[in-house]
Formats: sequence, structure tokens, C-alpha cells
Amino acid sequence: MTNAQINTNFLLSLDDKTCNSILENIANHYGITVDEVMDEVTESPKAENVMDYVTVDRPAVSLYYRMWARSQRIAA
Repeated sequence: MTNAQINTNFLLSLDDKTCNSILENIANHYGITVDEVMDEVTESPKAENVMDYVTVDRPAVSLYYRMWARSQRIAA
């Protein structure tokens, strides 16, 4: 599974508020739009793990990610 596919599945597992908060954080940090973030993290063949993009509330997002990854049996 590619990072883009993993990122997509992770983001879809979150409620809308949490997902939007993560995407807005990334967009603000990189000075791009939320749509551009979505393209980068969910569609680009060069996508990194979503955690590599997160800058604010990283421990909280990491906890969500690790819990999700464990439920999916994906290495976090």
C-alpha cells in the first residue's frame, strides 16, 4: 500500500472536524490550500506519511494515527 493510500484511509477514518483541522494545519504551514494538501497527501505518488506534514498538535495527531494504524495492522 502506498503512503497516499494509507493517508487516504487514515483521513477517512476521522470525523470531519478532526480531518479538517489536520488538513488546515498542513495548509497553513506550507502556505497552500486545503485542496492542494489533499492532492499532495492522498493522490501524489511522492506522498510522504501524513505525519511528516503535521506541525501543530503533532502528539495528538500521532496518537490518532497510531491507534488507527494498530487497528489496521499497519506499522506506525
